[in-house]
Amino acid sequence: MHTPQGFVPGHALPDPLPPEALAFAFHDGRLLVRGDGDSGGPAPAVPAWRDLAALGLGGATHFLGTLDGTPCVAVGIAADSPPPAGWRLAGLRSLFFALPEPVLATAARASQIVEWDRTHRFCGVCGAVTHDKPGDRAKECPACGHTAFPRVSPAMMVLVTRGRDVLLARANRFPVAMYSALAGFVEPGETIEDCIHREVREEVGIAVERLTYFGSQSWSFPHSLMIAFTAEYAGGDLTPDGTEIADAQWFAPEAVPKLPPSVSIARRLIDTTVARLAGMPVRP
Repeated sequence: MHTPQGFVPGHALPDPLPPEALAFAFHDGRLLVRGDGDSGGPAPAVPAWRDLAALGLGGATHFLGTLDGTPCVAVGIAADSPPPAGWRLAGLRSLFFALPEPVLATAARASQIVEWDRTHRFCGVCGAVTHDKPGDRAKECPACGHTAFPRVSPAMMVLVTRGRDVLLARANRFPVAMYSALAGFVEPGETIEDCIHREVREEVGIAVERLTYFGSQSWSFPHSLMIAFTAEYAGGDLTPDGTEIADAQWFAPEAVPKLPPSVSIARRLIDTTVARLAGMPVRP
C-alpha cells in the first residue's frame, strides 16, 4: 500500500493527544474497528482516541503522523477479553475495500509499528529492557547502547514476458485458481537484481534478462517492501519447483486467470503489462 496523499509522518507524540485522533489499535495482528461485520450493517470504522478511553482500552502508543491534518497513533492493546459490543478485531486483509484506502494504508503502517514494539521490548544483545529513543523511531538499550529500528524486509516481484505472453504462477499458499507474478525475499549480500535471477531460476527453472523497474509498495504482511520489475524470458524449460510454486503457465493477454486484489502492486504490475502487451501483434 502506498503512503496516502495527505499523510505527514511524525515521531513525537503530541501532549495532550487530541480526543479526535485516529487510534489504530491492534491485538494479535488484528485491528479494532467499530461494527460487527454483519452484511448490511455500517461500514467498519477506526476508533478515535476518545473511543479507546471510553472503552477502557490502552497500551503502548506510538505517534504515526497526521492524515489530512488528523493525528494518528498506533496502539498495542492487551485484549484479554472479547471487544465490547459493537466492536470487533479484524485482520487487515478482511478490510480490503471496506476501509477507505488512505485509512487502510495508515493502518498497515500502524500494524508494523505495533508488531515491532511487541517484539523489541528486550535488547537482542544483552536482554535488558529497551526504551523508545527520543526523536527517532527506534528502540534503545540503556545497558549496552544497542539500537533497533523497525524491521523492513525487501522482496522482489517480477512479471516475466515472452512475446505477448506473461508468466503467472500459483503459489501453494494461494487460494485455488489465483495466479500472480513471482516474488521472493532478498537474501543477505544480494542486490535486488541478483534476487530476481535467483528466485526465478529456483521457482520456475528459467533465465531472464532486461530487467525494468516498475514500482514499489509497502506490504505489512508482515513487514515487507515489495520492489516490482518486469523481465524478458531468456531461456530454459518452465519447471515449477513444486515446493513454493504449485503451477506456472504462460498466459496471453486475453486469457489471464484470477488475479490478486487491486490494492496490491502485483495486480497493478500485471494489469499495466497486460494492457501494453495486448496491443502487440499475435504470433503466427
